[in-house]
Amino acid sequence: MQNQTEPPPETNSDKDDQAIEFDLSSTTALDLTSFQLHDLDSVELPSSLTELDLTANRLSKLDPRIANLINLRKLSFQQNLIDDAAIESISSWDSLSGLEELVLRDNKLMKVPDVSLFKKLLVFDVSFNEITSLHGMSKVSSTLKELYVSKNEVTKMEEIDHLHELQILELGSNRLRVMENLQNFTKLEELWLGRNRIKAINLCGLKYIKKISLQSNRLTSMIGLEECVALEELYLSHNGISKMEGLSTLVNLRVLDVSSNKLTSVNDVQNLTRLEDLWLNDNQIESLESVAEAVSGSREKLTTVYLENNPCAKSPNYQATLRQIFPNIEQIDSSIFA
Repeated sequence: MQNQTEPPPETNSDKDDQAIEFDLSSTTALDLTSFQLHDLDSVELPSSLTELDLTANRLSKLDPRIANLINLRKLSFQQNLIDDAAIESISSWDSLSGLEELVLRDNKLMKVPDVSLFKKLLVFDVSFNEITSLHGMSKVSSTLKELYVSKNEVTKMEEIDHLHELQILELGSNRLRVMENLQNFTKLEELWLGRNRIKAINLCGLKYIKKISLQSNRLTSMIGLEECVALEELYLSHNGISKMEGLSTLVNLRVLDVSSNKLTSVNDVQNLTRLEDLWLNDNQIESLESVAEAVSGSREKLTTVYLENNPCAKSPNYQATLRQIFPNIEQIDSSIFA
């Protein structure tokens, strides 16, 4: 950010609340990251501010002067001590109706706050809280492009189907069991659902999505990806998948991670001629020759191949054989080649 102020070289409990004096009269971006502030009483908040970053402080309440910053577009309270009662006042800050980015990541929220006032909101982040439900998301502006609700206790994908402009959805590390209410996300490019309890893939025909992460779930099948023809990166590690299938239409795929599953062979990737990174480690794949045949369409393109902790990785001259199979390889497991 431009015109940032720098934190003092030392911050400790004796200096937490000492006065901070800067000439901020023409500042548009104020970064107070890691000042360890308990409040903003000692901080000038000029009306010219368009960005205010209060990351990594000790704030437990909102300074009412922020409500008067009519030019503010980006506001971050990341990593503070703000709870539901403290954030409630933000719903009446009419002067901030032009806010485009609101970050409440890593606080003490138990529910989604009321942000219906912000009709131009593009980025909303409430990750790393204690939110148990997406109730209240229905009030979030349909202008939203990025939504982050990772590392909470959410059990159901709900009240989000009106977010037609959404490009990034992050719901990893929750308690989701079902993929649902995605059918209206025609502009979605990234979907992050790792570390949940999902048993089946249901992407409702997301034809423009480029990145999908379903790592560390309870999947036993890849079926459900066939219509995601624009997909470039797919992460499915740490599941219970026993067969590679439903991949032949994903001709734009560059990164495929199916490590730590139950695979015994490599299948359905012959058409993936753009594949660059292939993660197959920690499976039960027996034959290097069968791997070579399966990826024949991308042999010249592949630069990274992981096969460690498979039976085939114990074969004599393993790395030399892989280098022969993949002439442009740069990384094999933990070894990097010039």
